[in-house]
Amino acid sequence: MLLGLFGFLKFSFTDVVDILMVAAIIFFVFRWIRGSSAMNIFIAVILLFVLQVIVVAFDMKLMSALLGTFLDVGVLALIIIFQPEIRHFMQRLGSRYNLGQRGREVLARLLGIREKQRGSDEVNELAEACRAMSESHTGALIVLPGKQDLDFIVQTGDEVDALVRRRVIMNIFFKNSPLHDGAMIISGGRIVAARCTLPITERTDIPPQYGMRHRAAIGISEETDAEVVVVSEETGEVSFVRNGNLTPIGNINELKLLLGSGENVQEEKDDDRKRKDH
Repeated sequence: MLLGLFGFLKFSFTDVVDILMVAAIIFFVFRWIRGSSAMNIFIAVILLFVLQVIVVAFDMKLMSALLGTFLDVGVLALIIIFQPEIRHFMQRLGSRYNLGQRGREVLARLLGIREKQRGSDEVNELAEACRAMSESHTGALIVLPGKQDLDFIVQTGDEVDALVRRRVIMNIFFKNSPLHDGAMIISGGRIVAARCTLPITERTDIPPQYGMRHRAAIGISEETDAEVVVVSEETGEVSFVRNGNLTPIGNINELKLLLGSGENVQEEKDDDRKRKDH
């Protein structure tokens, strides 16, 4: 009798798929917002939805209309309130499956566009700036975008639009500079922005000697295809981060190779080490 009220008396394969899909959506949303302030709101929305199902099953027309209107307006309000979180989630979703990157690769092949490599002057100026900042223990966080757009990161900081020059980089990260706190974005041979805010990684296996700069560098490299250079203020150590992997830099030439040659450099270094071991 009770099942008949809720419309589940005729239980078909489509009903099973429908229930599983809704359960999967609720599960992933729960995982996404677990531990955040949105958790209580999400639970309240689910309870209101369950209440609406009940009043519809008992043919309470006035309550059904009231709850339906409230849920429609409430969902719109939630989208507006949590717009940054939703954008962040969609960005992570696209980054995880490289949707934007694959689309750009296909378009570039159709139009015959070749990917630009970093110029030697840009690499040299950046590396020498890192050398000087390492010697003076000046903290720095420099992001080099890949194929993915980082406008959502640029918007969190101040636009600069300057040529990549070591003195400009060093002046921006000088401790008394108003732009020193945050990340610098370098793209297309120019310093695009400074004082930008990066997402912090949620990993718990990062060694304790690495601070917030390193965690931010790992965070942005996990969510995008960007490469990041970090100079530690405490130790002066230079690190290179790609795909969530942090590589300490032994000398400035190693940094130049990583910045100028891309992913193959790390593979070549690993091969050289294996040859030496044998």
